[in-house]
Amino acid sequence: MQFKFVQAQPHRFSKVSTNQPIISKNALDTNNPFLFQGNFVGYMDMYSDANTVANYLDAHEHWFVQCAHPMKVEPLGNNGYTLIVGRFSSLGHEVEPKVALVFHPAQNRVYTMHTIPVPNYEYPGYEVQYNAVMELQELAPEKILGDNITKVFAKNQAVPSVMTRIAWQLDLVVTVEMPQFIHKLPISFVQKAGDRLLSQIVRQISPRLTYRVQKDFHLRWELPIPPKTGRKLQQAKKSANPNSEQAA
Repeated sequence: MQFKFVQAQPHRFSKVSTNQPIISKNALDTNNPFLFQGNFVGYMDMYSDANTVANYLDAHEHWFVQCAHPMKVEPLGNNGYTLIVGRFSSLGHEVEPKVALVFHPAQNRVYTMHTIPVPNYEYPGYEVQYNAVMELQELAPEKILGDNITKVFAKNQAVPSVMTRIAWQLDLVVTVEMPQFIHKLPISFVQKAGDRLLSQIVRQISPRLTYRVQKDFHLRWELPIPPKTGRKLQQAKKSANPNSEQAA
């Protein structure tokens, strides 16, 4: 499968800081909710062996809340968290995504995360399905840094004998009950607007979270923080329009 970087789009969507209420559920059309989806892949490099990285990830209660800032995060059970992503707007419709995630222990250096229902919470016209996989790949420093080893590590720093690349994949599906007036717009237009907003949200959150995790990990072990080339976010090839049946 081929992947390509998503170019920056014109600023049509904005993160909303207003205190105005999100549109009421009574104004929504619940007969034909829209489905928006995004598939993303990427990686982040960690300058240590896979066991050390795994031990760090396993103790996520010590870093996840801090690294997810400015999102509002609260622990949920032993391996879960509730997150409020922020308030976003598109086509005059506002949503404030709130999700609950479970962070499963690794199996053969593979971690999985997925959504569960938020306890005692009624979703106001939307539902989020989040499924993520992270795989730890232990590699020689030359595979990760190439000729940049001398630029990353100072002369008085020992270069680790192995490094770890955390390759990840994220699949998102968001079901949104739109106001009735939006159903009068062309479905293809609404689809593009929603998918673009979903991509924008991921692009705002993922690089920031990745950098904070890398920074926290490497400062703990007094290692140099990887440059931008040590983390990557790409959008996978888009699948078929999930709302095509509505247009029939």
